[in-house]
Amino acid sequence: MRTIRTTTGADIVLDGDLLAVMETLYQEVTARREFERSFEDMVREIQHIIDEMSDEERRAYLAESLFLNTVKYENDKLESYLKKLSTK
Repeated sequence: MRTIRTTTGADIVLDGDLLAVMETLYQEVTARREFERSFEDMVREIQHIIDEMSDEERRAYLAESLFLNTVKYENDKLESYLKKLSTK
């Protein structure tokens, strides 16, 4: 497994675990700055991480991201539908 680094020097092991990447982003951009960060700060760090990845790694992480976001979307739709049913 390959390791990349954030701009702050934190290691990220590229083993297909998108949540580990997200946790590192949170720790290095949000928590480290005690929530004093901007949208642009996060975008810059994400762009840096993407630039550190190979095309194959980008494809794998995009697929994982799309899968997790689709599941989240489906769950949000289901939650909304169940709320509507419970208010009737």
